[in-house]
Amino acid sequence: MQSPAATIFCPNPLCQAPNLESHRFCQQCRTLLPKRYLWAVGKGVELFRPNDLIDERYLCKYSQVFLDTKPGAVPTSPEAIDSTIASYLRLSTHPLHIPQVYAWISAEVASARSRKPLKNDLLLLEQVPIYPEGVSLNGNSLGGTLMPELATVWQQGTGLQQLHWLWQLAQLWQPLADEGVATSLLNPQQLRAEGSVVRLLALQPDLTSVTLADLGQMWQQWQFGANPTIADFLAALCQQLRQGQVRTAEHLVLLLDRALTVSSSTQSCQLQFATLTDQGPTRQRNEDACYPASGTASSLVELSRSPTAKEALPLVIVCDGIGGHEGGNVASNLAIATIQERLQPLTLQSTPLESERLMTELEQAALEANDVISQRNDSEQRYERQRMGTTLVMALGHGHQLFLTHVGDSRAYRITHTGCHQITLDDDLASREVRLGYTLYRDALQQPGSGSLIQALGMASSSLLHPTVQRSILTEDCLFLLCSDGLSDNDLVEACWQTQLLPVLDGKVDLSTAVQQLVALANQQNGHDNVTVGLVYCQITTHPSASATVLPAALASQPMTAATQAAATQLLASPTARTQNEARSRSQFSPWSSLLGIVLLLGIGGLLLYLLVPDSHSQLLSWLGMEPIPPSPVASPPLLPSPSVNPSASVSAPEFSPNSLIQVTRSSVDSVGQTPLLLQANPPGQAEPAQPESGTPGLMIPVGSVLEITSRRASPNQVVWLQVKVCSIPDRPKTTQPTAQPGDMGWIQEATTIPLVTSNLSLTEVQRGKCATTALPMSKNKILNR
Repeated sequence: MQSPAATIFCPNPLCQAPNLESHRFCQQCRTLLPKRYLWAVGKGVELFRPNDLIDERYLCKYSQVFLDTKPGAVPTSPEAIDSTIASYLRLSTHPLHIPQVYAWISAEVASARSRKPLKNDLLLLEQVPIYPEGVSLNGNSLGGTLMPELATVWQQGTGLQQLHWLWQLAQLWQPLADEGVATSLLNPQQLRAEGSVVRLLALQPDLTSVTLADLGQMWQQWQFGANPTIADFLAALCQQLRQGQVRTAEHLVLLLDRALTVSSSTQSCQLQFATLTDQGPTRQRNEDACYPASGTASSLVELSRSPTAKEALPLVIVCDGIGGHEGGNVASNLAIATIQERLQPLTLQSTPLESERLMTELEQAALEANDVISQRNDSEQRYERQRMGTTLVMALGHGHQLFLTHVGDSRAYRITHTGCHQITLDDDLASREVRLGYTLYRDALQQPGSGSLIQALGMASSSLLHPTVQRSILTEDCLFLLCSDGLSDNDLVEACWQTQLLPVLDGKVDLSTAVQQLVALANQQNGHDNVTVGLVYCQITTHPSASATVLPAALASQPMTAATQAAATQLLASPTARTQNEARSRSQFSPWSSLLGIVLLLGIGGLLLYLLVPDSHSQLLSWLGMEPIPPSPVASPPLLPSPSVNPSASVSAPEFSPNSLIQVTRSSVDSVGQTPLLLQANPPGQAEPAQPESGTPGLMIPVGSVLEITSRRASPNQVVWLQVKVCSIPDRPKTTQPTAQPGDMGWIQEATTIPLVTSNLSLTEVQRGKCATTALPMSKNKILNR
């Protein structure tokens, strides 16, 4: 059936003109028109037919495939995150394989255009195995159509490609089992192939207990189409799984890793890479850095499992310095020099380097760079926001694999003829909220400070740093793009990959020209920051003479020993484990739990003990390098009465009654540094405050400022907000951030404020400032236009 044509509304909020679906750019303002194809899941979704429109924006193109006709609008999200959505969110650490929830559609809204009433809500998923616009086969456009099932293309794969598909399924088994959705890996209709990559169409909950024996039973169906070079091995592996001889995902991954190493002799992999960094049109200096040096364009490098001292490491690094004039450029260059020095001895190894050893070395290199920068900060007495740091993304080629290491928000993308995928997850607040299962990504982006980093090199102790190390098996030609946010901001990579990077894969543009074009495009379209680009081009050549290499069945029967357990655990290491540890850490060391403990001690020990240790909560946060994650706020919080003065019943060290004065005495501390108290226009989640209009969002309240409490409110989920008026600020606060001014009004969260302020003050008239007498609230327009 021919899919219906759609009207796409320009995402530019100042334009929003309607355009034909066939247009790539808005015909009025020339803004790119993103074509977001979504997969709908939920009971009754099959009732929708092509040309049906849901929620006045989602157009049905094919069965369960919808196109967002208003890509500039924030999608609808549920009021509460249920277990189904939470599983998708927590598995966001596997962006190449697992889709994400884009929008939630209530049954009532969906029923308005369905053939019969729906009883269940619908989910619209993005990052699904649907061909993007612009991909064609034999002259026929594939945009908006599903990618083939893995079972369909199985027989077409080489032995190495088939092992790679199985390896990816094995890698996903434990994370999905932990979420109760491992059944997704047993349903052939859910498993799709985008070239060498396995991608899931949706998650399917486990209705009964599933084990690796079930996985072996399903894989047994693929024995008949297995390449002769792996047929005996696969048969033996399936038998081991069904009989319970392979009991853990770690063991399974280890067996497949060994098989991949043997089979990799049937191909050779050559890398080319190029780097370029630029100051950008608006910055006074370049704080980015790269390795090899900017402007480098290498010749073909043959990947080997045993590099020699004469061979340079096929290593590409991109760093984005943090600290401005305080030393961001120093930090980025220190990181590169330290990592290069740490990894160079690997070329002197006389024996092949094992994957687990390399992953450990890469993680340690990042930690060592962190220590070097931290020591430099300490020696120069740099504290809190004065500390310099840097992000890190680097790629190291070895054998048949590419290893990626990542800290911060510099990114890595994987590009083939059929798609461009971000394969690193930003270390920022928005991504952390998603990773912990709290909110949808586009909702998280609407929150103040959503792009703030939660970790970077040089900002805290290595015990608080969690570098992500992952590896990609190379079995097809592809490009890896490493870049700073000067290029990746505003979805520029997703917008330009087909025009800027596909010509490289087609042999029409060389790498040196490609990085120059990307930097020029970033300066033209973004232009707000330094920009650094590293391109790694992987070219695969299959050797027919080696195609007769047959994997022995005995390779599938090697038992898991104590010596191989640690290696297997390292090979299966993924960001999911970090997420689980982070969640457990927050559960065990929650600032609220610590605060509650203090309150209980106060109830036992009395008010005197509490008054003697007013800073304990702040100190605990500093020791742990943590900051509280506020629950998702809801609209229209009711007015609260003044807080009780009973110290055993409430946390009321500072006096938060209306008309009371408080002074900001410190800033909160997290793993990146010092985070100041921010004055927000409205409690997040409210379109408009219910009471007097409030101040500019995101204005920094300097330490030493005096505030007047004007009201106190709480949402139904007990998130308490204080409306405050800025009485006075220090004469010359040391910051370049937008700063609240005397007379401004706005909102601050009580839980965040408690450890940062004191009350019962003895103030001078100067300190009372604008609060010497009661003043009328400033108008919203005046504040926003200041």
